[in-house]
Amino acid sequence: MSAITKTVQLCKTAVGASKPVLHKIQYYGKVELVPPKISDIPAIRDGITKLIHSAKTGGYRNVTVREAWLNTLVTVEVLCWFFVGECIGKRHIVGYNV
Repeated sequence: MSAITKTVQLCKTAVGASKPVLHKIQYYGKVELVPPKISDIPAIRDGITKLIHSAKTGGYRNVTVREAWLNTLVTVEVLCWFFVGECIGKRHIVGYNV
């Protein structure tokens, strides 16, 4: 077999193997990366109210280890997206181009 034939065969195999993964990424991208709808605003408001009430009453101390770990992971994810957005916005990894 020639190198071109092997390369074409390898590319076809790679495309075939990546299709299910790409479909899953596309599905979750459409579900998770959409902005909130108008109907979601009351739930967001209730969540913020519960958060403020929990901070005032000390209810955050009654959280299980699993919930605390998940909250930590969500916080880290939000921070990472913030810093990635900053790097994209300023077009530099370190510092602003003044």
